[in-house]
Amino acid sequence: MTKIHYFFDPMCGWCYGASSLVNILSEQQDIEVLYHPGGMLPKQAIDPSFQQHILRADQHIAELTHVTFSDDYVKRIASNEDVILDSFVTTQAFYAGKQLGVEGATMLAAIQSAHYVDALPTYKPEVLAHIGATLGLEASAWQTAFAEAEALTHESIQATQQLMPSMQVRGYPTFIMETEKGLYRLPHTDYYGRPDAWKAYLATLM
Repeated sequence: MTKIHYFFDPMCGWCYGASSLVNILSEQQDIEVLYHPGGMLPKQAIDPSFQQHILRADQHIAELTHVTFSDDYVKRIASNEDVILDSFVTTQAFYAGKQLGVEGATMLAAIQSAHYVDALPTYKPEVLAHIGATLGLEASAWQTAFAEAEALTHESIQATQQLMPSMQVRGYPTFIMETEKGLYRLPHTDYYGRPDAWKAYLATLM
């Protein structure tokens, strides 16, 4: 089984752009994806200059990767109202879903779609519970798993931040494959918007 380490953040636009690549990775029977969440954004309202940075970056991401940023999402980010982003609680939801049997790529994609397409305030636990419900997860089971995932989220983010320097990871998304000869960084940016080519590339690594 080939191990590929995926360094990511649910609130990272470029990670959203790489979502089709992550989905293909997760479908490969000979590949185990190890998820490393980075805790990029603490829960807070973003300032207007960062709002503009996000909008410019999103346009570039859409052009390269062909993911959709909905009009409602763009309006939300561009609005004069507070836009609150939270990497921690969305990562907590990611682990809650995994604990309840949802594949990691599927859970991450649902959170990303809620944010970038449905323009939902994913910093709110009730919104994350709704995402779980759309995946068929029972409400009480979700609440239990979500609460239990809090400690794991703290541990995982701390472990990721400690691991990144040793693997020379400086940002998200990053894919690192373990080989007998050491670690190999996958050139995922070469395959943005080209999922079939990415799948063919992965086949050459097996």
